[in-house]
Amino acid sequence: RTRQWAKNALIFAGFIFAGRLREPLPTIQTEGARVLLAFVCFCALSAAAYLINDWNDIERDRLHPKKRERPLASGRMSVRAALLLTVMALGVALLSGGVALRLEPRAWGFAVAAICYFGLTLCYSLFLKHEVIVDVLCVAAGFVLRVTAGCLVIPVEISPWIIFCTFTLALFIALCKRRAELLEMGESAVDTRSVLPLYNVAMLDTFISIAAGLTITAYSLYTFNAPHTKALGPGLSHSPLLMTSIPFVVYGIFRYLFLAYTSPVGGEPESMLRDRPLMLNIFLWGLLVAALTMIGNL
Repeated sequence: RTRQWAKNALIFAGFIFAGRLREPLPTIQTEGARVLLAFVCFCALSAAAYLINDWNDIERDRLHPKKRERPLASGRMSVRAALLLTVMALGVALLSGGVALRLEPRAWGFAVAAICYFGLTLCYSLFLKHEVIVDVLCVAAGFVLRVTAGCLVIPVEISPWIIFCTFTLALFIALCKRRAELLEMGESAVDTRSVLPLYNVAMLDTFISIAAGLTITAYSLYTFNAPHTKALGPGLSHSPLLMTSIPFVVYGIFRYLFLAYTSPVGGEPESMLRDRPLMLNIFLWGLLVAALTMIGNL
C-alpha cells in the first residue's frame, strides 16, 4: 500500500522543527541522508506490517466492498508471494536502518523506535485493533513513534510539544476514519472489523470534537512556547511570531472535518492529498514557517 507510505513523512518533522535546516550545508547533507534512510526503513516496515495485516484479515476483507480488492483478499497475490515480499521488506528495513546507524552510532535510539513501531503494528494487526478505544490510541502511538524515530536518527532533542501535537492530530484522524467505516458498513460492520459495533456515531462525534480541540490547543501552546524552542532562529528567539501560523492549523482541522463529514476522505485519510484547498493551506503554512525560520536566522 504505497499510498500510505506518505504517513512516514512525519520522520522529517524533527529534522525541520529542530532547526537543522539552519546548519551548514555539510551537516544538512549528512543528517538529511540519515533521515532519508530512516524514511526508507519505515516504509519497508510499513509494507511488511500491511502484508501481515492483510494475510491475517483475508476473510474479513473479502466481506468489505473496498478491502476485497486488496491483492491477498482478491486472490491476485498468493500467501507464498506475500511471505516472500514480507521477508524482502524486512531485509530492506534492516539494510537501510543499519546504514543509518553506521553513519551515526549515537543514533541507537532509532533502532529501538523502529523495533517498537514494528512490534506495535504487529500487536495491533493481531489483537489490539479489536479493543475499543485502544485501537485508535495504537494508531496515534504509531505516528508518535515515527516522529520519535526521525528525531533519534539525527539525533536531536525531542520536544514534548511535537509529540503532543502529533498524538492529538493522529488520534483525530483515526477517529474520523472509524466514523466513516461505521457509517459505510452499517449493520455488517462486525463482519469486517469486530470493534466497530462497540462504537456509535454520537460517541465518535464527541471523541472527534475533543481530539480536534486538543490538536488546535496543543499547536497553539507550542507556538506560545516558541521563544523557548528551536523552531525559529536566534533572530526571533524572544518573538511569538509563530502564533501567526495558528489560523492555518485551525483551517486545516476544520477543512478535514468538512471533508470527513461530506465525502469519503474520512475513511481514506490519504485522499486528503487530492483536496486542493487543504493542500494549498498546508503549503502556505509551510511557507510561513520557512519564512519565519529564515528571518530568525538573520
